[in-house]
Amino acid sequence: MNILQTALAFVVCLGSLVVFHELGHYLVARWCNVKVLRFSVGMGKVVWSRRFGKDQTEWAISALPLGGYVKMLDAREGELTGVSEADLQREFTRQNVWKRIAIVAAGPIANFLVAIVLYAGLFMHGVEEPASKISVHADSQAWQAGLRSGDTVTEVNGQPVRVWSELRWQMVQAAIDKQALRLAVERSGQGHLNLSLPAAALQGLNIEGDVPAQLGVDVARPAPVVLQVLPGSPAERAGLRAGDLMTAVDGVAVDDSPSFIDKIRPGAGKTLLLAIQRNGQPLTVSVVPEAAQAKTSKGTVTVGKIGAEIANRPDMINVPSSPPVALGKAVARVWDTCTMTLKMIGKMLSGEVSLKNVTGPITIADYAGKTAQMGMEYYLSFVAFISISLGVMNLLPIPVLDGGHLLYYSLEVLTGRSLPERVGEIAQRLGMGLLLTLMLLAVFNDVARLL
Repeated sequence: MNILQTALAFVVCLGSLVVFHELGHYLVARWCNVKVLRFSVGMGKVVWSRRFGKDQTEWAISALPLGGYVKMLDAREGELTGVSEADLQREFTRQNVWKRIAIVAAGPIANFLVAIVLYAGLFMHGVEEPASKISVHADSQAWQAGLRSGDTVTEVNGQPVRVWSELRWQMVQAAIDKQALRLAVERSGQGHLNLSLPAAALQGLNIEGDVPAQLGVDVARPAPVVLQVLPGSPAERAGLRAGDLMTAVDGVAVDDSPSFIDKIRPGAGKTLLLAIQRNGQPLTVSVVPEAAQAKTSKGTVTVGKIGAEIANRPDMINVPSSPPVALGKAVARVWDTCTMTLKMIGKMLSGEVSLKNVTGPITIADYAGKTAQMGMEYYLSFVAFISISLGVMNLLPIPVLDGGHLLYYSLEVLTGRSLPERVGEIAQRLGMGLLLTLMLLAVFNDVARLL
C-alpha cells in the first residue's frame, strides 16, 4: 500500500507540474498567434488523442506518464510543404524574437505561479507547525551566544519568525551567505533580548546537513510528563502514574522528554533510579526497562522501554494569514527558494557543496510518498517546492532546456541575428550529453541513498 501511495503521489506531483509547465507554453503561444499542432501529456507513443478548436490542435496522452510537450508549427522540425500561407505566418521561427522569448519563458513562469498559488493557499489556511521555541545544547555555538532552552525566537536578521520552519529557513540562508545571525528572542522572566552569532560561527557549517543542530539548536520539547502507563509494563510495576514529572535518571537531571528517553533507551535489563515529582512532592522509584527491538539508520538495535507514554509533542501553532499577506509571503518564499537553489548550484560547481546533493526521481518519489502520509498541507508544500525546482532547472542555460533557448534568443537580441543553424545543432548535442550526465548522476545518488 505504501508503494502504491508513493507511486501515486509521485505521478500526481510531477505529472501535474509538467502539465502546468506545458500549459504555460501553450497559452502564450496561442496568445502570440503561433499555431499549436499537439499538446501531449506524457512522452513517447501517443495512446489516445482528440482534436479540438479552430486549429484542430491534437490533445494527446502518450505512453510514458512522466513529461509532456507542446508541438508548434516549426520549420526546424520538418518541411512545411503544403502549409497554407496564412499558417506559414504563424510558424514559430518566423515570429519576432520577443514573442519567442515569451513563449519559451512561459513554461518556467507557470511553475513559479503554481508555487505562488499553492503557498498562498497554505498561508491563508494556516498549517499547524512547531513554534519557534527552542532547546539549546550546552557548550554549543548557540549556548555561547547566550541562547537558552525555552527561548522563543521572534526575529532573525530582521525577518519575523513564528514557527520552526521559518526559523530553520533563515538559519540555512545565513549559513549559505556566511553572514552573522542576529536574533530577537523572548525569554520567560526577562522579556525581549537581542542576541547574535558571528559570521565565523557559521562559516564552518556543513550546509548539506542540519544547520540548526550544528549550531546546537533544536525544537523545544515538553517536560517529561507521564501521559499514560501501559498495564503490566515496567512503569506500572515501578508505581509510575499519569501526571508524574520525570526530573532525573540515576542522578542525572533531565530537562525534556528526548533527554529522558535517551537515558532509558540504553538501560534494557538494568535497574534505573527515577527522580519524579508527583503533586509537587519529590519521589524516587526504580524501574527495569524491558528489551525491545527498534529500527534505526544503522539497522535493528536493542533498546530499553518502560511502557509509559511520555509527552513529546512540541508547542504547535497555526498562523493563518489574510489573502494579501499570504500572497506577499508566497512570492517571498518562491523568490527565496529560487535564490537559495541557485546559490547551492553555484557552490556545487565551485566544489563547496558535494554533487551528492543532485537528486532524481527516486528521491522525489520517496519524499512525495512521505509528505502525502503526513497530510495534505505537507504534500502541497512539497509540490510547490518541486514546482520551483522545475522552474529553476528549466531556466538553466543548458541547450535543449528552456534556459538554453532563452540564451540563444538573448544573443539574437544583442547581435541582431539568429544563431547559425550548425552552431545550434552542436550546442543541442552538447546540451543533451550534459543533461543525460546529470540524470545519470541523479539516479546514481538516489540509488546510493537507498543502499
